[in-house]
Amino acid sequence: MTHPLLALTMGEPGGIGPEITIAAWQHFSSKDVLSFFVIADSELLQAVSADIAIQVIDSPAQATDVFKTALPVIHQPLAIPTVAGTANPANAPAVIASIDRAVAFALEKQVGGVVTNPIQKESLYDAGFAFQGHTDYLAHLSKAAGYDANPVMMLSAKDLRTVPISVHIAIKDVPDALSKELIIDQTLTAAKGLSRWFNLARPRIAITGLNPHAGEGGSMGREEIEFISPAIAALKNMGLDVTGPLPADTVFHEEARAKYDIIMCMYHDQALIPVKTLGFHDGVNTTLGLPFIRTSPDHGTALSLAGKGLANPSSLIAALQQAASMVINSKIQS
Repeated sequence: MTHPLLALTMGEPGGIGPEITIAAWQHFSSKDVLSFFVIADSELLQAVSADIAIQVIDSPAQATDVFKTALPVIHQPLAIPTVAGTANPANAPAVIASIDRAVAFALEKQVGGVVTNPIQKESLYDAGFAFQGHTDYLAHLSKAAGYDANPVMMLSAKDLRTVPISVHIAIKDVPDALSKELIIDQTLTAAKGLSRWFNLARPRIAITGLNPHAGEGGSMGREEIEFISPAIAALKNMGLDVTGPLPADTVFHEEARAKYDIIMCMYHDQALIPVKTLGFHDGVNTTLGLPFIRTSPDHGTALSLAGKGLANPSSLIAALQQAASMVINSKIQS
């Protein structure tokens, strides 16, 4: 089987993206397990590391032959020179164009999947970017191309996968944001994604409670009674292997998490704290529910580290490896 080819986006050019991209190429170039090209400004990459070989290519098809000896780059020029540690809105159009081109390559089946370097959302907002972040923009691009998209964010590290059912909202707003329908919808998407991309025909799914001790029969909140347990019952009736609601303070220890392939969580920190504790430097963010494979490092642009030789590429390496594994599993399924 030909090893997977992946498209890597530039991310924020003033952050650690260029450094970890180069380090990831150095890690994989001699391993013959995957190849990737990056859609970025080739001059910036060469300036970040004058010692490495960079080869500008015209199409994804050229990347695999180049990969062992040079970092393949589809040139996406920046509007102005980049200063390490600074995100300039003038370069936002190039950042967005890199994402657009990577998604187009994936939808056209020219690559097996997309891996995205971190973006600086504030810089994009200043340039008029109208989306909350990567995930909803990728869904927008998918729908604009005529595909269904129901994005669900899955975080993973070591032997743990989690999904936050509510994401970037205040804790006080979580109970009102949750519903039986939302829990069912996101769990179904997660189950389909695990079957399609992770070779898990009938994934074992845990669903946490919202309140301490999963509400203790209503004495510490009624959300478990009113909509979490009914959602679980409905999912079981659909044939899914679902357990819950489980207390969040006991579901993540080693013996407990060995029983499940994924843990659906009620809010952001409930899902992310365990993942970041297990694998702070090598966690992966995977978007399920898109018509193509997408993974990303589970960290930000790290502007404060850019240009100082301190960037850790482990999370990007893990994201590339996971995307490649998903490509292979999808071919097994087909």
